[in-house]
Amino acid sequence: MATTDSVSVPLPDSSHGRTLIAGIGNIFLGDDGFGVEAVRRLTGRPLPPGVDLMDAGIRGVHLAYRLLDGYRRLVLVDTVDRGAPPGTVYVIEVDPAGAPPEGAPPARLDGHGMDPAAVLRLVGDLHAGAGGTLPEHVQVVGCQPLSAEEGIGLSEPVAAAVGPAADLVLDLVRRPPGAVDGTAHRRR
Repeated sequence: MATTDSVSVPLPDSSHGRTLIAGIGNIFLGDDGFGVEAVRRLTGRPLPPGVDLMDAGIRGVHLAYRLLDGYRRLVLVDTVDRGAPPGTVYVIEVDPAGAPPEGAPPARLDGHGMDPAAVLRLVGDLHAGAGGTLPEHVQVVGCQPLSAEEGIGLSEPVAAAVGPAADLVLDLVRRPPGAVDGTAHRRR
């Protein structure tokens, strides 16, 4: 089955600046494939002007380099384990300029997997060298996983959360950055 790495909407200007929606996760680790599935669900749906989609999968380095293209806003879609019932969807506001903790190692280049925090550290390092800037607004639409054990396919509660999460992502990118209530959304 052929997949598309990214889909671009050719209208670069919007009232909120350019936005990248990136699905993150490993489709071979059960529910960890949630972000990839949610972004695939958005493929072919009408997006606001200036919004691009990227199936980043486990290619954190590719995501870091893609962010050099000057996005003002980044929406990451991924699993987030917060101990809630599986399928609970969160919106998390992230400070992209937040300094890593004291003594944190520099971002480790790993062509097959980097967590979102490592990607943002790498982007910061790359932008500092290239004279660019980080996205001003970073949000994570995260889903509580049931299992991230080896295997293809999402668990029932996480699969049921894909559609509502995709709708939530569209709602977020239609609003000004930062206009989110921060509540968890649970499919019943």
